[in-house]
Amino acid sequence: MNQRKRLAFALALVMTVCFSGISFAGTLSEIVKRGELRVAVQSGAAPYAFINKNGEHAGSMIDFTKGMADAMGVKLKVLDFDWDGLIPALLSGKADILAADMTPTLKRALKISFTDPWIEVQPCIFTSTKKDYQTLEDVNKPDVTVGVLLGSTGETIAKQYLPNAKIKSYKGGGRMIIQALIAGHVDAGVNDDLAVLTVLPDFPPNSVRLLDKRLGQGKDPLAFGVKHESINLWQWINLYFSKVRSDGTYEKNITYWLKGTEWKKDH
Repeated sequence: MNQRKRLAFALALVMTVCFSGISFAGTLSEIVKRGELRVAVQSGAAPYAFINKNGEHAGSMIDFTKGMADAMGVKLKVLDFDWDGLIPALLSGKADILAADMTPTLKRALKISFTDPWIEVQPCIFTSTKKDYQTLEDVNKPDVTVGVLLGSTGETIAKQYLPNAKIKSYKGGGRMIIQALIAGHVDAGVNDDLAVLTVLPDFPPNSVRLLDKRLGQGKDPLAFGVKHESINLWQWINLYFSKVRSDGTYEKNITYWLKGTEWKKDH
């Protein structure tokens, strides 16, 4: 390699390193400079994120991201997407953070980076009180149709643990499966327990019940998502949760939104 080629190679290497540094370090400063934190949510997922009776975004994750925006000294912009549009919104740069009841999986982690889990939930089977299903085996039959959310962990788990049942996927939030169940379009559903229990008061009393058998290998974590190159934002979100856990803000949020239904009176 002659000296001119060596110089060109060295210059290209320096530029690559410099631009890589900008890409990996710029996200947090760009948010502050822009004055706006853009968050991708799916608003049909109460109590995590939904549109309340005043037409405003509300929910556990909305409150957390509001806290993040306040700590950054910027405004919060909430962007609504279908479930299958959340990761593309993040990758395309439309959003800085993905805030949904999403479980980190190895497949998803090939596309985006997940923060430390902020909560754990338990996958479950639920059905109409008119059905006499009692066990996993009762549901795992060819003549049973199970409702799930398209692209969700519940869909993956249902296919794994109920291979003989018919799986019917829906777009939208967890209440869609319950609506389908009550309407008789499906015989049972699979979702996380919190997503089911917190919306049951919106439906006729004693119309839906959870089977005792839980699915999966223990509880599933939920986490926020960022682009792979947003390392400083990933670190900052983890630090934010460390702080709100220590000052009581986290427990206040969880108690209000996820441990009861008092929020329904306000929203």
